[in-house]
Amino acid sequence: MSRFFALVPAAGTGSRFGRDVPKQYVPLAGRPMLAHSVGALATHPAIERVCVVLAPGDTRYHDIDFGPAKAKVEPLFCGGPARASTVYNGLIAIADDADGDDWVLVHDAARPCLTADVLSRLITELAEHPTGGLLAVPVADTLKRANAAGEVAATESRAELWQAQTPQMFRYQILLRALRGEDHAALTDESSAVERLRLKPRLVLGDARNLKVTLSQDLAIAEAILKNAR
Repeated sequence: MSRFFALVPAAGTGSRFGRDVPKQYVPLAGRPMLAHSVGALATHPAIERVCVVLAPGDTRYHDIDFGPAKAKVEPLFCGGPARASTVYNGLIAIADDADGDDWVLVHDAARPCLTADVLSRLITELAEHPTGGLLAVPVADTLKRANAAGEVAATESRAELWQAQTPQMFRYQILLRALRGEDHAALTDESSAVERLRLKPRLVLGDARNLKVTLSQDLAIAEAILKNAR
């Protein structure tokens, strides 16, 4: 039986967020944002361990109370300069425990609204897949391509386009191979690295409420989602 591990890269500084503290530690609905993102994974019965990959010297993590989920959560102070390098370092750190066919779910620290139902759908639909896949939602808005002057250069078809979310779930050996030796700064998600191996990750229907908090105004939306879920 393949086991399920989760990695939450949380070594970033959140420079675009415009706060004095890294984005993952900003208060959200009474708790640091990271507590919500990690808790959604750690409370799922299929997931054996949640590894939070932090910047070396991080001094804020140990102030977080994960509650009953704490027993499954492990900090790894080996984050790198880019998201992909942080994930890769986390994979190396769990190499002694994870077998090649085990599953690794990589989830954004800034996606605090993941629900148990959506997470279960991802795990169930990919459990027998040889490679893995990711949560995503079909693109609903009209897409415009801009020119250098900020004008509309073209309207792009949204047919067959999906917006990627996390978690992204892949076999340990595949994800490790995909990230080894790559230009980590150029990778925006794990799926794009796996695609470079000429593998085809499966798209699993996500939920628009599983938003990524990128700007300060996203906090109010995330807080409303969390309060309505209670």
